Amino acid sequence: MAGQYILALDQGTTSSRAILFDHHARPVAVGQREFPQIYPRAGWVEHDPEQIWASQWGAVQDCLAAAHKTGEDIAAIGITNQRETTVLWDRSTGRALGNAIVWQCRRTAGRCDELKAQGLEPLFRERTGLVVDAYFSGTKVAWMLDNTAGARARAENGEIAFGTVDSWLIHKLTGGRRHVTDVSNASRTLMYNIHTLDWDDELLGALDVPRAVCPEVVDSSGVAGETDPSWFGRPIPIAGIAGDQQAALFGQACLEPGMAKNTYGTGSFVLMNTGSEPVASRHGLVTTVAWRIAGKTTYALEGSIFVTGAVVQWLRDGLGIIGRAEETEGLALSVSDTDGVYLVPAFVGLGAPYWDSYARGTLVGITRGTGRGHVVRAALESIAFQSRDVLDAMAKDSGRELETLRVDGGAIANQFLAQFQADILGATVERPEVTETTALGSAFLAGLAVGYWPDESVIQSTWSRDALFTPSMAEEERSQRYTRWQAAVERSRAWVAPE
Repeated sequence: MAGQYILALDQGTTSSRAILFDHHARPVAVGQREFPQIYPRAGWVEHDPEQIWASQWGAVQDCLAAAHKTGEDIAAIGITNQRETTVLWDRSTGRALGNAIVWQCRRTAGRCDELKAQGLEPLFRERTGLVVDAYFSGTKVAWMLDNTAGARARAENGEIAFGTVDSWLIHKLTGGRRHVTDVSNASRTLMYNIHTLDWDDELLGALDVPRAVCPEVVDSSGVAGETDPSWFGRPIPIAGIAGDQQAALFGQACLEPGMAKNTYGTGSFVLMNTGSEPVASRHGLVTTVAWRIAGKTTYALEGSIFVTGAVVQWLRDGLGIIGRAEETEGLALSVSDTDGVYLVPAFVGLGAPYWDSYARGTLVGITRGTGRGHVVRAALESIAFQSRDVLDAMAKDSGRELETLRVDGGAIANQFLAQFQADILGATVERPEVTETTALGSAFLAGLAVGYWPDESVIQSTWSRDALFTPSMAEEERSQRYTRWQAAVERSRAWVAPE
């Protein structure tokens, strides 16, 4: 096999990363570049697709330079990406039609309300496993077609391509030769039937999206194309594709039904492997495709929390009460508790299990004695409380009580947060040695496809634990704190009027 490493491209919401992994699933080198966030109006979030690409290619170059490697050393490429973020481009020129609409953007909340008023949500739920919400790609595509001059007619003629960020990167890497996505990303669009595993014409019609814009859907593990030789000096197989949270589930080796993980990034995303059958949610979660390997589909339950790590960014950049994220642990421990203060970071509405586009951030319980430590601690606790909201719903839907949660992402390096998460859940929290689980998941998927790793048992054996957090909070205190949190959430809900 040509190449001794797998290159993982991890294209996230605020930065693009590239990581080389060796046969022991250890990161050899990392490149990372941030790119601008664009906020045209309140509740709107955009990215420049060309800046996404430039940052991703720059991260690749930085990674290879740090490792003193070239394209000759790469056996395959895996791609994982921010999901639901929507890009349209011209098939003939390869140029994006405008800015990408980011998963956090709420501009199509009104359109989602219209679909619900038409009684269509049960149809969408049954076929896609999703709720009708502005979070997902379908209403974003329609909005872009309606608000870009000439785009709708050109889309009907097959001149326009839609893709989530994985599709955009593959378009770039293959020199425009491949327009594909994998099942995990397709399952996040509101347009893909997770039972028939195909784009759904009835849903496309309801959303007013022409089928001609949709990419080919491929397995998550399998050669989906090859890079243009101009990028790496030779063609390299693109052999793994998965949305970031499904990739993290795979990277955490949650390969058996009932295993669950939480990734703490800009938002937090809890997924539970439910095996070969989709489990319909009755408690505000979504049913999603986890991955497909050799034609065999694995499903998951998911709860998406819009703002968790971003609340720490807000403390730093919005309020200016911290200078660095690392300060939060010491400040949280400088007080014995929040003294009754609760922060609900519904800055862009609430995701699972509430799905309230009109909720807004709320800080309650403030007194003259409230200080910086209390607010910071309340912000960190909000991350754990929101995770419990989702995990409680997950236990009800799956019929499985959570015993252990595998965790990853930048925020969970905070010891206070990790312990409080265990305490408020009443469950064990495991943090892995290799915390780059999202990138690692895409690397595993790519490596399996080209024989770099022989089978999934090798993946399970590579997972190792760095730290174990066990609950120490009394059940009465846990219950009291969580009840007060739920009361704070109710005060944040339906705060702004629909547009």
